[in-house]
Amino acid sequence: MALQNEVFSALSYATSKGFQIHPDAFAMLKGLNTDVVAIIKEIIKVKKQSKNFVILVDDIKNQIRLKKAAEEGPAEQTCNLLMDPTPKVTTAEGVDGYAALFQSRFEKSMRILAQRPDSKRITKVASVKQNVRGGRQAAERGGGRSLHGRAGSTIVAGLLMSKRSKKNGLELAIDDYTGVLAATAMTEEAKKQAATLALDQMVMLELENGKGAPGLTIKSAITPDIPDHLPSRSKSEAYAVLISDMHVGSKYFMEKEFLRFLDWLSSSSDDDIVSKIKFLCIGGDLIDGIGIFPNQDKELLEMNAAKQMSHAAQLLSKVPRHIKMLVIPGNHDPGRRALPQPAIPRKDLGEQLYGFENCTMLGNPALVEMNGVKILMYHGQSLDDVIATTPGLSYSKPAEAMKVLLKARHLSPIYGERTPVAPELEDMMVISEVPDIFHSGHVHVLDVQNYRGTLIVNSGAWQTQTKYQQTMNIMPTPGIAIVINLATLQPFMQDFNHQ
Repeated sequence: MALQNEVFSALSYATSKGFQIHPDAFAMLKGLNTDVVAIIKEIIKVKKQSKNFVILVDDIKNQIRLKKAAEEGPAEQTCNLLMDPTPKVTTAEGVDGYAALFQSRFEKSMRILAQRPDSKRITKVASVKQNVRGGRQAAERGGGRSLHGRAGSTIVAGLLMSKRSKKNGLELAIDDYTGVLAATAMTEEAKKQAATLALDQMVMLELENGKGAPGLTIKSAITPDIPDHLPSRSKSEAYAVLISDMHVGSKYFMEKEFLRFLDWLSSSSDDDIVSKIKFLCIGGDLIDGIGIFPNQDKELLEMNAAKQMSHAAQLLSKVPRHIKMLVIPGNHDPGRRALPQPAIPRKDLGEQLYGFENCTMLGNPALVEMNGVKILMYHGQSLDDVIATTPGLSYSKPAEAMKVLLKARHLSPIYGERTPVAPELEDMMVISEVPDIFHSGHVHVLDVQNYRGTLIVNSGAWQTQTKYQQTMNIMPTPGIAIVINLATLQPFMQDFNHQ
């Protein structure tokens, strides 16, 4: 048991540094048989970076775990690849290819839904339509019955084919390969749930007979979603840095700020955090590319993609060799633009990057496990479509759009809009495994949020506002790196916009 004077010394130290100790955490400190002042000092050293000034029970537990791990000796840094589309890309052709893609999406999504207790109640669309027809016939004979000939509701699941506003609500049509079924959300809660759904995503609909309107009504619309969970954490204190959207070759590339960032990674000071950075995750758009949008040449300093890539490689060669680099492509990088994207091609354009012993080139998306922490890396092309079609979303809060993807358990659900999707035999955009960290870029706006145990990070950019962004009223937040303590999953921003 900690001595009372020592506990109050810890409290006094915390308040002198502008921190508060939660009552539950304070009670926990009283029961510890260790140096509680030292524990509080270590917690404050970590939390001051994230500007979170309340010390919680979890902070104390994490610090005790790290102290124990340090006593056992230095832990080996591990990096395991869990999913990479590069070797699996086998694009099919035409209608048959897209039929295979959506069948794979349906089957993978149904396996996710099967983990829910209410999935046992899922009824095929064809059966529901048959019951409805039987109910209408019985009603015409004067009997009347509900969906299954009894009181209550039923559940169907399928890919969302359409959303249409109607006079009495919002009509959804879903397809489960036994047929297409339309039903209407009429209550405010049901309409709110239906409005946030992305087209072509999997959805479960709880249905009941129409109340005051013909047809079926939606009682609730349920997404596959990720479950509430406790994320995995590194057993030793190690940091990962998340960046994206360098756009080397553009007139707007912030080379001076990016060099500051590289100097910081290489600094030989006694910075406790820099010395523990083990991973650098780059979320795509290393270069600005050629011919990506009309009149792009007016915004370029380097008119050759190979030269742009060589410049990017020259910059990244400055990353210290003890830091593991994980690189995925974006829509501006060489290679195909349709999702999923294989890794940046090695031949000609990516040769230098492949030559770095500390660099791993991956496809988009990729799932990697760093010290036991699962990070889903996805450039984020589909965020354009999600923001454009979901009420209430905007480019100023990309984490909210990323949350839509987690709820849909799919990284690019909407087909036929701005995001090109290849007709793969397997849908590799389904989020089959729940990530501890979900990292994207693309929209150039930094945003961090926690959703059901998953840390959502959009890591901004290293490019100032472009002409296109001005016309779209997009205000980028460039020149900032997100740093995450993998032992606590505490994120903080490191700003390189000022000397």
